[in-house]
Amino acid sequence: MYIEMKSLSKTIKGAKVLDGISLKLEGGRVYGLKGKNGSGKTMLMRAMCGLIKPSSGSVLIDGRELGKEISFPPSIGVLIENPAFLTKYTGFKNLKILAGIQNKIDDEKIRQTLQAVGLDPDDKRTYRKYSLGMKQRLGIACAVMENPDIVLLDEPINALDENGVLLVRGLLKEAKQRGAVIVVACHDTEELELLADEIFVMYEGKITDHNVIQKEVEEHEA
Repeated sequence: MYIEMKSLSKTIKGAKVLDGISLKLEGGRVYGLKGKNGSGKTMLMRAMCGLIKPSSGSVLIDGRELGKEISFPPSIGVLIENPAFLTKYTGFKNLKILAGIQNKIDDEKIRQTLQAVGLDPDDKRTYRKYSLGMKQRLGIACAVMENPDIVLLDEPINALDENGVLLVRGLLKEAKQRGAVIVVACHDTEELELLADEIFVMYEGKITDHNVIQKEVEEHEA
């Protein structure tokens, strides 16, 4: 599994929000995106999942071009900005409705995923009554519940306490071990260095720096 961007550019209302990006992201690795608000991180993720069409260049998923050969990646989990859950339903009911679209997973898998992000699958509170942290956890659960080949998480640790952050690390480690392509945008440099194998720095729609994170001790212990 891989995602490849070839000279990817996007212009919106005369402003270049992505500018000539060429990257190849491979399965079994976590890629971090770092940069200030407006640097292009979220826009790049939108391009990767087919939510925006490039002005020029292309995005390939395992060699198939988004917007031409396929409309969206066939197996993807996404957390970008505020997920649109149904406020009158519980977290479990929301995930069950979404899981029904592809029918890949059963109720037990949904329950396990909720527990994995620190939510009680039997909680009768509706989404409307969730705290910000609970809403974030549900968004993460939605992104990973079907074990997708591609996982895109935009600021996944926002509103999470220390326990929530640890759970996210564990989920990403599992996704990495099963060979998923994982992309995480995060403003917390220290956390991003813990999560990612490689970090791309973005500025004004361009990749301006690329760092490979050394994790020899951790990998050896694992």
